[in-house]
Amino acid sequence: MKNSGADRTRPLAIMGGAFDPVHYGHLRTAVELNDLLHLGELRFVPSANPPHRSPHLASGEQRVKMLEAAISELPWCSVDDREFKRQGPSWSVLTLEEIRSEIGIQSLCMILGMDAFLGLPNWHRWTEILEFAHIVVACRPGSQLPTDGLLGKLLATHGTKTLSDLQHASAGCILVQEVTQLEISSSVIRELLIHQQEVRYLLPETVVNIIEATGCYTADITAIKEQRPYAK
Repeated sequence: MKNSGADRTRPLAIMGGAFDPVHYGHLRTAVELNDLLHLGELRFVPSANPPHRSPHLASGEQRVKMLEAAISELPWCSVDDREFKRQGPSWSVLTLEEIRSEIGIQSLCMILGMDAFLGLPNWHRWTEILEFAHIVVACRPGSQLPTDGLLGKLLATHGTKTLSDLQHASAGCILVQEVTQLEISSSVIRELLIHQQEVRYLLPETVVNIIEATGCYTADITAIKEQRPYAK
């Protein structure tokens, strides 16, 4: 499901997550970072077996269909479903390692939210991630960055404020970039759906149509509430 028209001379970015479901918060971040970083392609990578959270509610096939519908008017975006084809937990470092082997020296950027970045030391083989990719931390204006500890040291060593650094190197930099943070949560969307409340204007109409057609969030309310602690 790769974008055959991607420009391999410009950075490839990946945005991983549950996308359960994808919403305008994800898409707005993607659009702003594409404009800022002059990307050749941005791939959404839905997780299959996340090691630190409860199972997804929508199936992998349903989440891929929702993503494809959401990005249908964004020709520089694609959906990469490789994590569904791999056995075991959805370790991000394995995805980055695979993509790096496929793209050679092309610049590769992994987009993270601030919460995900702050939890980075808990990730599998996290110290190897910058060997394969740059990290772009998408945060709300005025966010406080760590100045000490493991992440403070990492930012001091690898941090950059120069966008072109991500163009000129294949991997190894951390860019913290303020973006418009839409206060939209997948978990809240799921609760609205289970209570048969309106979700339009929180996510694309094409995604709403798939949700209504598949009934993928018509689960028991208790199961929905159990999902609240995990990914947005």
